[in-house]
Amino acid sequence: MAMKDPVSTTQPQSGPILKPLGAKPAVTLSDKPAKDAAKDREKEKDKASPKPPAAAKDVKVGTRLTSVDAYRGLVMLLMASAGFGFRAVAKSLPDSWWPTIAQQFTHVEWQGCAVWDLIQPSFMFLVGVAVPFSYAARRAQGRSYLAILGHAAVRCAILVLLAILLSSQLPHTQTEFVFTNVLAQIGLGYLFVFLLVNRGPILQTLALVAVLGGYGYLFYQHPLPGPDFDYAAVGAQAEDVLPGKQGHWSKNTNFAADVDRKFLNLFPRKEPFQFNPAGYCTLNFVPSIATMLLGLMAGELLRGAQTQRRKLLWLVLGGAVCLAVGLGLGLTIVPIVKKIWTPSWALVSGAAALWLLAAMYWVIDVRGFRRLAYPLVVVGANSILMYLMSSLMAGWIFTNLKITFGAAPFEGTYGPVVHSVAVLAVLWTICFWLYRQRVFIKI
Repeated sequence: MAMKDPVSTTQPQSGPILKPLGAKPAVTLSDKPAKDAAKDREKEKDKASPKPPAAAKDVKVGTRLTSVDAYRGLVMLLMASAGFGFRAVAKSLPDSWWPTIAQQFTHVEWQGCAVWDLIQPSFMFLVGVAVPFSYAARRAQGRSYLAILGHAAVRCAILVLLAILLSSQLPHTQTEFVFTNVLAQIGLGYLFVFLLVNRGPILQTLALVAVLGGYGYLFYQHPLPGPDFDYAAVGAQAEDVLPGKQGHWSKNTNFAADVDRKFLNLFPRKEPFQFNPAGYCTLNFVPSIATMLLGLMAGELLRGAQTQRRKLLWLVLGGAVCLAVGLGLGLTIVPIVKKIWTPSWALVSGAAALWLLAAMYWVIDVRGFRRLAYPLVVVGANSILMYLMSSLMAGWIFTNLKITFGAAPFEGTYGPVVHSVAVLAVLWTICFWLYRQRVFIKI
């Protein structure tokens, strides 16, 4: 990992040539004054110097849109908040309005969608949005396509390894080879997305349709369990078993779950892998490629030469198309299930991500309310670091907060909310300090 400024430096401009101290002015045969002759010589040298690569017409090479960093910061704050403790408060006050709020800060059991379910697809969507900006910046630095491709491959490997390390924390006593972590999912699909940079929206759309259509077919052709199958033996409750042809996407009896029972047992394990209790599968990375592709197309749109009005129109229209197709599939053949990233889920969550990006782009970059976005940008500029800190340091931070302030503030009905907000404040402060120091952790 390297520390980089998220805003690339501007392209070098040719400047005046400094003369050695004590040098005598050159004698010219021209009847121009000496100063004019010197300016002429400098202009000739400027013309002879190599010109920097041309930038996009409306977004300079290497720049970052404030709205993208703000959206990423919002996602990371929600991810690090652990649901703000709302679920614990809801358990203490079951007859209040807290359970209704808490429902939006926890994952649905199987079919459907809550606000909390949109965090991971938003994160992966924004990875796609950043690809064209990153690619353009590296090309502007003079790097070849193969060098950038090699860097992308290394980034994929690092993300997968980080995911395995995070899954292997205590109390585990050996390496846990699990690939459902969001970092692993990005690492497994990122290279495919990179290969479609600058390939045009038609080819990118065809690739998206092929990924979702092919993946859906693999589920559809997978045989259904027999009538006497014991679903409880694979961790499935009654609400996790879908009727009719949608049964191909039931919990832990689907194509991806069957692949995991073969693939994950190739790695050393204490006990043979049978099923993921929540139903997550390694192959989720395949349809999530479509989520990142939607982000890639949105990023290339935002870097393009169209007017801001047309960019907003395309983002909103693209979201509407994704939502219509996703809901249509969800109501007929392919259920909307986040935990196995069904094609309908990829489209519905992609629609939400497109519309959220459009809203933030309009408010922040078009209307110019950048100061309001600052608290989010501070986190969005260091998103990977925020993810790692929330995964590795949250418990340690809370322990030290209790030592410093005592246990009383974190007890009682609303103690879990104070706990979550306090830890989040410490994490934000670290990101704020690093932002002020211009220190940014990148892979």
